[in-house]
Parts: sequence; C-alpha cells; structure tokens
Amino acid sequence: MDRITLGNEEFEGRNNAYVLADGDELALVDTGVATDDIRTDLRDGLAERGYEFADVDDIVLTHFHVDHAGLAGEIQRESDATVYVHEADAPLIEQDEAAVAALEERREALLEEWGLPEDVRAELRSFFADATHLEGPSAEPTPIEDGTVLEVGGTTLETVHAPGHAAGLCCFEIGDGSEASRGGEATDGGSRTGGEAFVGDAVLPVYTPNVGGADVRVERPLERYAETLRTFVDRGYDRVWPGHRDPIEEPSERARTILAHHRERSENVLDVLEEHGPADAWTVSAHLFGDLEGIHIVHGPGEAYAHLDHLRHEGVLAYDDGEYRLLERPTDLEALV
Repeated sequence: MDRITLGNEEFEGRNNAYVLADGDELALVDTGVATDDIRTDLRDGLAERGYEFADVDDIVLTHFHVDHAGLAGEIQRESDATVYVHEADAPLIEQDEAAVAALEERREALLEEWGLPEDVRAELRSFFADATHLEGPSAEPTPIEDGTVLEVGGTTLETVHAPGHAAGLCCFEIGDGSEASRGGEATDGGSRTGGEAFVGDAVLPVYTPNVGGADVRVERPLERYAETLRTFVDRGYDRVWPGHRDPIEEPSERARTILAHHRERSENVLDVLEEHGPADAWTVSAHLFGDLEGIHIVHGPGEAYAHLDHLRHEGVLAYDDGEYRLLERPTDLEALV
C-alpha cells in the first residue's frame, strides 16, 4: 500500500495519507492537518510520485478530525477534487456554522455535566482557539453512508460505518466488489470477511482511540464503539491500514485486545467508585489519568463518561445530582462491554 507518512505531535502519532493511483486517476485517503510542515510533507510525497495537489481527483476522508481532514479543502480548491465523507461528518467538513455551533454547545454542556472546573474549561477553550489553524479552509463534501461503493484511483472502496471515536468515522474495504477480491468468503449473515481496509482511527496499532471526548455528538459512545470492534472481529480482515502509524497485521486480535482494554477500564472505574464513593466524570478521570492538558482535558473525562454512562445504562450505576454511584458490582463485565 502506498502511503505518505505525515508528522503529528498533538494527537495519536504519525498520520498516514494513502495514495491510490491508476494512470491519470489519483485519490487520497485522508490528508493530515493544515500546517506548513504537513502541507510540505504531503506535497513532497506526491511530487516523488509525479503528482501535485492539482492532480487529485478524489479525497476519501475517514472522519472529520483535523489530523485526517485539515488539508482537504485546500486540495479541493487546487484540484476540484470530490471530497467523500460520511453524512454525519459532512457539515463539519463544510464548516457549516450551525453544525460547528451545535458541536461547541454540546461540548460546553457536557463539560459542565462532567464537573470540570471553570478554569480548566477556560484552558480547553483556549486550546481549541489556538488550534483553529489546523483546520484549513472548508471543503464542499459529497456525503456517503454505510454501504456506499466508491471507485477512486482505480480502486473500489466499500464504506463500512464505524462510529464510536467519531459519529461519522468510516472504514473502507479495498477490492473490486467481488468476494475473491476481499480474500474471504461470505458469512452466514452475508457479510464478507477477509481482505484489507483503510480504517482511520477505528482501530490503531499503539493507542486505543478515545471515546466520549473525541466526538461529543456520539450518543452511548462506548456501546457504539464496542459494536464497531465486534464488527471488526466479524469481518476478519487480513490486514488494515490505520490513520496513524503502521499497518495492523492481525486486526481481529487487535480489536479483541481493545475490547479487553475497555473491560479493564470499566473495572478501574468501578474501583474508583467503590473506594471513593459517588463521583462525577471529572473526578473519576482524575483518579484514572491524573493531571491533563491540551486536548486531553476533554479526552480524559470524556473517556470516563463513556464508561460511566454505559454502566449506568446497564443498571450497574445510578446517576444523581451530577454524580455516579455504584449499585451492585457485576460479576461478568464481558457480558456488558
């Protein structure tokens, strides 16, 4: 797989932009942030392959986060490329004022609900204000949905919606639409297994993707993400190409490992409540992660909230006056997460 490695010191490590090319057809899967050094990395990477931004026909975005989509608008303006992104994320790629305002209002409401002190919230607002340069100009997206088949760069990509880390996060199965191209057989339910896919931040090789704070629009974020991980296991991919770092050679095993990680984290959340009594998400986050700065100010309590919210819906916790309290410790978390 032809990938251009891009720098990224703020988020989950090195970003990947994947190049799909067939003669005059050129597509990118993700683009990186809109900073001078990353722009240069991407331009130089394309130049080494005999291309420039103006040659890009299609851009396929795994989700709206700036480290994956920041340069999409700029490239589109130079090339008139079609920008594909899931319909849930399309308004944010377009930088629609109402969608951006709704996201910010939702985040502010949750930060208060989670119990973040005002000075910490102010620090986070300052971080986001300082990070606006990473976004780049808006793009005019073409919305897609689960099951959409794209023909880009001489390659067939089938869209698999994979929410959790982000509402519109998608994986893209690589092939020509046939069973053989995916390296596997149909399951009893008719879904194809095997083959390879671009997976954005659905599954990462080193870090576990944040849930709860990375996209505050997602309802029941841990449940949604656990469903995505189980889909990964069911699809049985042979190899996947993540949005950060190196390819994952045993994707199903990695998905199982991340599921186990979340069961362990739920155990840790229960330990906090058992030892310290009722608490809000910010307090639980402090016990789990300690002091936080930058983007982690929302990621930490967001992750704690994802687990607290899930355990509340499963009848393990009660929620009163902004705090969660333990009702009865479950004996089998595998049945819940």
